Amino acid sequence: MLFHVTQTHTPELCPKDEGGSKCLYNPNVEGVTLRAIYGAFSEHVIYYIVETDSVHALQQFLLPGFKRCTCSISPVSEEPITV
Repeated sequence: MLFHVTQTHTPELCPKDEGGSKCLYNPNVEGVTLRAIYGAFSEHVIYYIVETDSVHALQQFLLPGFKRCTCSISPVSEEPITV
């Protein structure tokens, strides 16, 4: 399943001098594929498209950012709605 993750942090907690946005997620979590990452960096917002079948794995993927970010997570699909 695909998820669109919006991860937001405050300017005070910005990781730009501590490894940047790559320190806010764990790319090595088994069962999670990072499909895309985009940043609206001046807004302190990062967007991910992640593929996983496990909510637990998704939480582990986002764990490094838990103390400095909030996230909204939405399931998304590549398939159009058919009538």
